[in-house]
Amino acid sequence: MDHTVLPHLGGPRGSVNDEARERSPDDSSPEDLLRLDPHTHTLASDGIHDVETMIQAAIVAGLDAVGIADHERLDAAVAGRAMAEYRGWPIEVIVAEEISTRGGHLLALYMKERIRPWYSLKDTIARVHEQGGLAIIAHPLPPYPLCASERTVRKLMDEADPIFHPDGMEGFNPTTAGRALRHWSRRAPALAEELGIAATGGSDAHRAQNVGTTQTLVRRTGTVEESLRRALAERDTRWQGDEYSWRGQLGMFTLQTRKNLVALGAEINGKIRRNGTGRDLGYPGGKARPVAFDRDAAGLPPEGAA
Repeated sequence: MDHTVLPHLGGPRGSVNDEARERSPDDSSPEDLLRLDPHTHTLASDGIHDVETMIQAAIVAGLDAVGIADHERLDAAVAGRAMAEYRGWPIEVIVAEEISTRGGHLLALYMKERIRPWYSLKDTIARVHEQGGLAIIAHPLPPYPLCASERTVRKLMDEADPIFHPDGMEGFNPTTAGRALRHWSRRAPALAEELGIAATGGSDAHRAQNVGTTQTLVRRTGTVEESLRRALAERDTRWQGDEYSWRGQLGMFTLQTRKNLVALGAEINGKIRRNGTGRDLGYPGGKARPVAFDRDAAGLPPEGAA
């Protein structure tokens, strides 16, 4: 597997214009690679930008697909997929969820139904597979409760039933790649190689300017989903990316804290809103969490309408 460095795509993101929407799927790299960022978050969980802004940032970054993987919820991802399809944006939005388990965070792609948190990592992987999803271990190895340990990953791969095996693990996640964690960020791709697990990369972006700064690359052998499934099964993946600076991480934490304080004030004042802008942040939970995406509120026609 090739692990190269992708320069930061800094600066403000522009809106998607007509020229950007006309990008041909045949405009591929010399190796005909698909570029994906499967791990991003929106305002619906602990991100600071709404799903439309995040998708536009992914298009500007030249991605073929972006995974909207909010914590413990799917509604923003479903909304984003509907927007992209209805408006003809040149990108595939993957409905995903980052699930909190007792063994660490799990990135679940191509989800149909939300999976509740705090099952074991082993059982959560099986639940993802039962609904046809792909299970990627998120930011593994650092000694934090939200990161799967090497011992946990090895135990999963020792299971006789492949339903408990992850489809991949992040070989690079810039949120756990700073100087203090560099030992584990370098260990992750080596462990994936040793255990025969496909290594992926994802930005874990919580704001638009970070979308696409880390990517997973796979050969185009069909649709995005077909190509990704084949690449994971055959361990034919590549990733590229660069770590976030500590100043960037601190700035992101400051913005998240500000968002949470504003949302807390909204709750205290009885102004809970069900669109991700009130206290219903979805992380780690919220009684006001919407059960379904409101198409009318997003300006989209009823499902099934021409």
